[in-house]
Amino acid sequence: MATPEVIIQLVGIEKRYTLGEEVVVRALRGVDLSIYRGDYVAIMGPSGSGKSTMLNILGCLDRPTAGDYFLGGTNVAVMPDDDLSAARGKMIGFIFQSYNLIAQLTVIENIQVPLLYQGHDVRHFHDHCVRLASLVGLAQRLTHRPNQLSGGQQQRVAIARSLVNDPLMILADEPTGNLDSRTGLEVLDLIDKLNSEGKTIVLVTHDEKVAARAQRVIHMRDGQIEREVVNRVRQSPPPEPLPA
Repeated sequence: MATPEVIIQLVGIEKRYTLGEEVVVRALRGVDLSIYRGDYVAIMGPSGSGKSTMLNILGCLDRPTAGDYFLGGTNVAVMPDDDLSAARGKMIGFIFQSYNLIAQLTVIENIQVPLLYQGHDVRHFHDHCVRLASLVGLAQRLTHRPNQLSGGQQQRVAIARSLVNDPLMILADEPTGNLDSRTGLEVLDLIDKLNSEGKTIVLVTHDEKVAARAQRVIHMRDGQIEREVVNRVRQSPPPEPLPA
């Protein structure tokens, strides 16, 4: 069996914030973590544990004070801001608790947004975006706007949007936090399906039942990884890729 490919590696990651003139908060304290292609990882921890800071670092929304972050083999911790933004757009798909859809845009237009940020002509990707809408069960809602959709449907748009650039990793921040239990389970089933088809998922959650669906659960406390629980073995690469 081939050795799994490491696509995300944190080495000695520190994040410090200065409050006022003297108080220094160490949000992350020497974090080491490797994530492999096809992993499904949940990150948990109490308030103040560092999991939100970890999400911001992993998502290239912030940079560490010290340490190295290799994303797809490139040390993004030392990238200039413009290059970091470009790497974020190409290699990371985001699913947020609050969906973060643009109210004035239709379903298909919201799915296309990351393509616009990358400077692509979205007309060349229309069929691709339609296939992604179909993948998340919204083929009949392409011209609807967010206020015409349920919360679950809005989150499905966000999932399709996260896939449009074929990212290296999908980073989900409490993706079911604003949904009722039944709709939340439907969204989690969809995320499970994406992972079974080969997508690498990193999910930040406070819900143990949500985390239990992941292969690996990283528990954080006081800015450090306290322990890791392995729920199930990493799956083999799938025979068929997601729609191109």
